[in-house]
Amino acid sequence: MGSSKPDPIRREQEQAWIGDAVLGLFARQWILQREGHMDAEMFARMTSNHFLSAAGNPTAVEAAIGRVYQGGGLEDAFAHIEAELIPVFLRQEKKRVRQAGGRR
Repeated sequence: MGSSKPDPIRREQEQAWIGDAVLGLFARQWILQREGHMDAEMFARMTSNHFLSAAGNPTAVEAAIGRVYQGGGLEDAFAHIEAELIPVFLRQEKKRVRQAGGRR
């Protein structure tokens, strides 16, 4: 059989899998509240590994979200995303709009 010792890489991947789902739910809700409609392109930007890499290793960023969710639930996980990722996302969006000549 296998060792009873937990594999830290597998554990982080599992936490990241949960964190990815929580981030997806957060992003959909945040976009609907902010934009008043679903914006699939914005959702893709907010949940992409390219975006997450601005905050650290994408797997580690999602794993952190997963750990917060598992320890404190959805409200805590959403607060974590709001504090840690939304400021980065808003800066990137502002830069993207500026580079697009003001077009969203």
